[in-house]
Amino acid sequence: MIKIAPPSATAPELCKLEAHRVVALLKSGEVSPDDLLDASQTRTSQTEPAINAMPTQCWDRAKDMAPKGAAGPVLAGIPIAIKDLNAVKDVRTTFGTAAFWDFVPSASDPLVERLERNGGVVVGKTNTPEFGAGGNTFNDVFGKTLNPWNTRLNAGGSSGGAAAGLATGQVWLSHGSDHGGSLRTPAAFCGIVGLRPSPGLAGGSSADGAFMTQGVQGPMARSVLDCALFLDAMVGWDAKNPISFPGGDESYFDAVVQSGSAPRIGFSEDLNGFGAVNKDMADHLCGAMGQLERSGAAVRPVSPDTTDLDRTYHTLRGLMWVTAAKTLPPNVRPHFKATLEQNLAFGEGLSLQDVADAEIGRSRLFNKMVALFDTVDVIACPVVGCMPQPIEVEWVPSVGGQQFSGYMDWLRFAFLATVCGLPAMSVPVGLSEEGLPVGLQLIGPPRGERELLKAAAFVERVMGGALPVIDPVI
Repeated sequence: MIKIAPPSATAPELCKLEAHRVVALLKSGEVSPDDLLDASQTRTSQTEPAINAMPTQCWDRAKDMAPKGAAGPVLAGIPIAIKDLNAVKDVRTTFGTAAFWDFVPSASDPLVERLERNGGVVVGKTNTPEFGAGGNTFNDVFGKTLNPWNTRLNAGGSSGGAAAGLATGQVWLSHGSDHGGSLRTPAAFCGIVGLRPSPGLAGGSSADGAFMTQGVQGPMARSVLDCALFLDAMVGWDAKNPISFPGGDESYFDAVVQSGSAPRIGFSEDLNGFGAVNKDMADHLCGAMGQLERSGAAVRPVSPDTTDLDRTYHTLRGLMWVTAAKTLPPNVRPHFKATLEQNLAFGEGLSLQDVADAEIGRSRLFNKMVALFDTVDVIACPVVGCMPQPIEVEWVPSVGGQQFSGYMDWLRFAFLATVCGLPAMSVPVGLSEEGLPVGLQLIGPPRGERELLKAAAFVERVMGGALPVIDPVI
């Protein structure tokens, strides 16, 4: 594989440190939350005009909320960002739609409250497409988020603002969410780590969709260890969330620190023909798998059964949108972009038989995946089959010579973990010949976040460690 040095950064030195090192400094008293807020605000002002990652900022609120005296628990007072799909009390929250242009919530989302109790200091809201729909982050409120590795390209979506801000060092940790790769795709495009946890581990759905399991909240960071640290701050059983479950006794951070053995990796270049891949992506990932094998990993090809995966995913997605739309004020839907309206119309056309078939389909897919994990620790595959696209391209029309008719088709590699409720994450595995980051998707066993994070830490070490903070490449 070609070794290409990433671009350098002019960020404050604190912003270049990984989150776990900054938390250690906070706990030792060597730095204060105010020191970090100053560094974060400086870096955001340096980079925000070029990438538009965190358009809503709340520095005064952050300084009021920052721990005073002894460091807070888990995150100890480190600045964090929240995706603009989750309410933060007294901070403008638009959900990426003009219908909520000036909405300021009077209460925070339960996950935000948990993160603040655990020592996170919210400094702003990161950009997202309208209601999080789509793999390119843009909306009518704040415009486009640009990829910091090349601002002519998109940052992925829907957690594109979170990923772009992390890559440039605006914050050390950033919240994301994921249904069709909304957390994994931008992590891959921006060269950071993004984890989609098991449903119910890190917060739940909205009050009226609380039993739905496809959309989840998750941590995004610049390294696997930082991602594990952030997950520790997110987990915890919540009696008000019907799918909530506790994270267990051992912290995810400690599990990564103590990991050492090489994993058994089942690699699938195209998920048994389900996903389309460009040759440059396939070559890069095959090269990475070879490097992992030479470093001790047991790598073998696998062919997951993806029968009815596409139909099952889209049915569940349609059901989600119909459910969400029923509780929205009537003035919201007229603002929907075309692709979001298509999602909703598809869901409204579903029959009870379609929904029953989807329930049967995801149960069968889950059982087949459980059997596959008897022989491997994690499954590796592309996050997406292509590199980042020009910012003007809302959705990718073709990959690997395959033409697509729907705007989610290029994101098919995300569907398997979503439908089966499996934890999955994107980990950087070097830079392309054009100097852009490449992400590898790892899928773990049911509720197997620790196994997944350990495998991801191995991949990260072998591939040269976490990518550094960069200045936007304009």
